[in-house]
Amino acid sequence: MENSKKVYKNQIRAALATLLIGFLMRVLHWPYAAGIIFTSFAAILILYAVRFYKKEEKKPVDLIKMAMVLFWTTNGLLTILKFPYTLIFQIGTALTFIAWFAMEGTSYFMDKNRSIKNSLAEIIWNFVMVVGVLTIILGGLMHLLSWDYSIPTLTVGLTIVTSYILKDIFTSSKPHKEDDINNEGLYF
Repeated sequence: MENSKKVYKNQIRAALATLLIGFLMRVLHWPYAAGIIFTSFAAILILYAVRFYKKEEKKPVDLIKMAMVLFWTTNGLLTILKFPYTLIFQIGTALTFIAWFAMEGTSYFMDKNRSIKNSLAEIIWNFVMVVGVLTIILGGLMHLLSWDYSIPTLTVGLTIVTSYILKDIFTSSKPHKEDDINNEGLYF
């Protein structure tokens, strides 16, 4: 299945970008952050569930991804509602992520011949994404330790990751001639 035929791809990416903006608003203690985060989690859950339902052939890895999204979004929704017993959803998220990564994690970056299918520009953008995620982790750790510049570090990381997602929404990607159909549901 081509990327352009994936159901709700851009809507899910927009919900993810909105979720990151909500996280940034929460870190900065801006009003309405909880509402934006709650709405984003709910949108991700609903859109991914509809996408999963519309998928014609459901493989075991698709079920694992749906379970991972279900655990992750439910944990987020219940955390926003200050529900005290979210540990089971956190454990479920971790276990399904490990199962997904073991089944398909690195194959996203390879084609059928096990050669890297990304262009230099895509590799650079992926590197930027990794830098953004690492910056978020660093900013979070700095914030936990009450170090200076933790909020600007978190802001930079969230801005990088959000811009990466928005770039994917607003730029059209060229479909690969021989996409591996096992990875068809991996693209958000």
